[in-house]
Amino acid sequence: MRDLHQPGNPLILFNIWDAGSAKAVAEAGAKALATGSASVAGALGYPDGEAVPLEDLLHVVARIRAVSDLPLSVDFEAGYGETPEQVAANAARLEELGVAGINLEDGIPPNKGIRPAAEHAGRIAAIRARTGLFINARTDLFLRNPSEDHAALLPEALERSGIYHQAGADGFFAPGLIAPELIEELCRECALPVNIMVSPAAPSLAELARLNVARASFGPFPWRDAMAGLTQAARNQISYGT
Repeated sequence: MRDLHQPGNPLILFNIWDAGSAKAVAEAGAKALATGSASVAGALGYPDGEAVPLEDLLHVVARIRAVSDLPLSVDFEAGYGETPEQVAANAARLEELGVAGINLEDGIPPNKGIRPAAEHAGRIAAIRARTGLFINARTDLFLRNPSEDHAALLPEALERSGIYHQAGADGFFAPGLIAPELIEELCRECALPVNIMVSPAAPSLAELARLNVARASFGPFPWRDAMAGLTQAARNQISYGT
């Protein structure tokens, strides 16, 4: 998975939520697959924020691995554990299923602020000591703050990226960051390959490549679009003749 992260030639991850969506994205020519936590949760009828029971998440992962041997990254939220040891043990279970990488966020689910950088680094270090997973360390600084505050938050994000790198992270994920000049600075100053989330407000894939992004993921948007299409198709048929 590490070789797929190339600044300026981003790995495109059109996020999936189950085995069926995995097959569809794989057939479209994907180089790798990645789940999105909100998408998996929504498909199972749960809210986002570790509301999906861990065993259910593992079952979804197992079904995805049964239909595709592409490298798979799992959105593991905050790790489903209270201690670094618990988080590492949970991550090891994913690796046993054949998972290649995880997202691990410093936000505290469901919406309880952001974990201190040193504490999050301890979780990363525990996973690194126990697994060979690609650890995509996610900061929620930008996602949980308005865009007008993002420039002031960039130094803290860079500091966190360095701390997470020292702990053993392989990538740095900054969802919610959309300003091209800030993305460019993050990519230039961060020692890790940078992941940006593609959203309606974000730069285009071509622009993200120009800014030296190494990974572009779509988060919950593919699932939301699929559900919107399903709702509209159903509405068209249900309302027929009325």
